[in-house]
Amino acid sequence: MCSNNSRSMALKYTWTLLVAVLSLGVSQGQTFFPSPPDSVNGSDKKPTNQQFSSIDYSLYHHSDTLLEEIKALVARHPDKIQMKLLKSTRTGYSAEIAVVTFASRQQETEDGQKTRILLNFGQHGREMITSEVALRLLKALAGEYRLLGLHKSSLNYILQKLIIKVVPMENLNGRRIVEAGKLCERKNGRGVDTNRNWSVDWGKKEKDYDPSEEYPGTAPFSEPETQIMRNLAHSFRPHLWVNVHSGMEALFMPFDHKNTTPNGATAHLMKLMLQKLNLLHCKNNCVVGSGGGSVGYLAHGTSTDYMYEIVKVPMAFTFEIYGEPKASSNDCFKLFNPTDSAVFERVLENWCTAFFRVFMDLASRLYNLSTEAFEKLEGNDMSTAKKHQNRDLIRNDYHTSRKVWRNGQSVITQFDRSFEWGTEEMRKISQFLFILSTFLLILLCYKVSKRISCAQVALDFFYKPS
Repeated sequence: MCSNNSRSMALKYTWTLLVAVLSLGVSQGQTFFPSPPDSVNGSDKKPTNQQFSSIDYSLYHHSDTLLEEIKALVARHPDKIQMKLLKSTRTGYSAEIAVVTFASRQQETEDGQKTRILLNFGQHGREMITSEVALRLLKALAGEYRLLGLHKSSLNYILQKLIIKVVPMENLNGRRIVEAGKLCERKNGRGVDTNRNWSVDWGKKEKDYDPSEEYPGTAPFSEPETQIMRNLAHSFRPHLWVNVHSGMEALFMPFDHKNTTPNGATAHLMKLMLQKLNLLHCKNNCVVGSGGGSVGYLAHGTSTDYMYEIVKVPMAFTFEIYGEPKASSNDCFKLFNPTDSAVFERVLENWCTAFFRVFMDLASRLYNLSTEAFEKLEGNDMSTAKKHQNRDLIRNDYHTSRKVWRNGQSVITQFDRSFEWGTEEMRKISQFLFILSTFLLILLCYKVSKRISCAQVALDFFYKPS
């Protein structure tokens, strides 16, 4: 029978092995214990007057400079991109929003036959990084910036089938307040959160409602910014809407005002798209799901819910592209924007590439939409024959684009496959090592149970002679 000292030594080494096994599993991406829920959305941190980080204008553009640079870009590439300034006034308060449209004219294709994409940046003034991503994306679309891992000829073929409208800075008035020194400001020029001013479930207040952050206005669409965006959405009728924010890393689909996601084939395709983006661009670190079910609180009157429920956009998302959880809750600029130049550049490169991945993936997603879903997206003012014609055109384009990708041996597609294969192989290796370690632990306990000296067993196990 084992002595007390022998038992103690055996127990010590057993616990050491258990810790090693669990550490191995965690290091290889295995989950043994659930993580605590992320109950606070960084984009809704309560602002204070105390500031820490300031705007680094060697990294970030002033709002006027950014818009001037976009105007110059448009002037250099009138065959690819155009820009319009949309203005509105409401009860003495005015707003102006720049809308940049990319539509390749290299191939004769009716605009009504193209896939329509609407991307919105800068809805909250303090989230300056989002407008920087918009500028980089526009440069890439114009051909002035080359993103790594994208096959140029294949990409150009797909871009010919798209119309992309980019709103680089929805909340210009709020952005100017931030630039004047109020770095925590997210609302517009008269204190309304434009992402609470839309009509779906407008005005409902949760227990943690904070008017300094989420004041929804006096009525739905009381603000000129939301009126402009609503009119743009109804006239353009996008197939895809993405509202880009910062404050955390997350990929959201509807709904924001309730703790659930939509049902049906289209919703399933949305989830697949987000899961792929999470794998390839968030390293599986992004929160994925509905906005209302993933961040610990419900948001009412948001633009994404309106796009999905009222405009009938089949794929409506909110992307949260950056957050610094280690920053002080009082350090608003650092919470929502990278302050390190290397991180700044990495965010721009990563999310611009992610958007191009979405562009390339969208045709295949729309191809899988049912006839009913496609008719829902096209609205009631189009004949059934025309709806079917447009659906078939998109499906034909999908088959052609797949052929182009195969012939061109797309770098990005190869990367997708290699990355997914590598992840799967690492998972298998991790599982094998976990099973092997568990078997050795059982063997150790079996020897102890046979009344062999516990101390000797432990020593034999960890210090076998060479």
